[in-house]
Amino acid sequence: MPKLPLTTFIAWRYLRTKRKITFVSIISLISLIGVTIGVSALIIVLSIFNGFNGLVTKILVEFDPHIRIEKKLNLSEDDLSQIERAISDIHYIKGYAAFVINKAMLISDRNNRVLYIKGIEPDKAHLVSGLPDKIVLGNFDLSENGGLPKIILGLTIADRLNALVGDTVTLISPSFSTMFGLVQPNVKKFVVSGIFESNNKDYDGYYAFISIGSAQELFDMVKKINGVEIRLYDINQSENVKRMIQSKLGDNFQVKTWYDLHRDLYSVMQIERWTAYVILSLIIFVATFNILGSLTMSVIEKTRDIGILKAMGAKNSDIIRIFMFEGVIIGLIGTGIGSLIGFIVCYIQEKYHVFPLDPTIYIVPSLPVEMKLTDFIAVGLAAIFLCSFASYYPARRAASIVPSEAVRWE
Repeated sequence: MPKLPLTTFIAWRYLRTKRKITFVSIISLISLIGVTIGVSALIIVLSIFNGFNGLVTKILVEFDPHIRIEKKLNLSEDDLSQIERAISDIHYIKGYAAFVINKAMLISDRNNRVLYIKGIEPDKAHLVSGLPDKIVLGNFDLSENGGLPKIILGLTIADRLNALVGDTVTLISPSFSTMFGLVQPNVKKFVVSGIFESNNKDYDGYYAFISIGSAQELFDMVKKINGVEIRLYDINQSENVKRMIQSKLGDNFQVKTWYDLHRDLYSVMQIERWTAYVILSLIIFVATFNILGSLTMSVIEKTRDIGILKAMGAKNSDIIRIFMFEGVIIGLIGTGIGSLIGFIVCYIQEKYHVFPLDPTIYIVPSLPVEMKLTDFIAVGLAAIFLCSFASYYPARRAASIVPSEAVRWE
């Protein structure tokens, strides 16, 4: 078994061997417990934030594209051709599709409501959106062949309008046309072919989908589109692909990633995460004050020992290391036990869902957790650093003791 360095050995003996329980040892134990609680609480809370963040991202990205290309004004056919040339050699791209979006009033036999009407390319919908997989009633059908064109409604809006699959609804566009010298809004009838549920109240309650051809006709945008949506094989390449496309298209086009489309939401979530991190870090911070106090009293208690060590040839740096190692040892043990407790709690929640949520309010049955190695590393390093920092002052004080005075005083 390899031998410990002398300074580490003495520090460990000071912490481990106590002939009797003293006030100093009690404070050291409290410090260890404080670091343990702080580390475990931080890991658990950060894992919960990771779980909610992953859940929100999954829900949003299932419907939203990974990248969206727009322009201040509508895109023409030439603009679309330019975009297609720019993305043709980017192998990260799984698929792309044009879209048209605008507000319109949807009128049924029983109610009416203003919605976002999005025109999509039906044959490319599965490449850029999860809409085809979210149909809960009816079918994904936006064909215009024979009879009236089709429309797909969100579950919430269908419920509010009392609209069922097969019902006929009317869309009134804010665009106007002139007929027989009269100016009137564009009006078009649709048949409800499907109802989707995305678990996102914004989509389920405020969006409806029609074919891009019907949308161009309804909003008077023939041969024009609002933008192009792109889905990648790997969502983590979004920023990289964004830079590649932006460099090819120039500043006339706006290229946004899925994160840019929901920046406000993610900013709030990030603020909440950092707030929780700072507040819970105060637990570790308070524990470090206990370390400062316990080591300061330990220096007073061990004054004679310090004097003897220095008389035997110990350097100031050796004395500093002895007492700093005490703080580091407390930090390491507290971090190790706290990390283990945090891991066990998160694993049990992830495996057995011991903390349930009300399914009538939340879209998940239990508190979501997602453990990340980076959180364990960051929390552990922060705890060890704070413990080391707290032990520096007592260590410097111990090194300043004069051997002759220490022995004479004792």
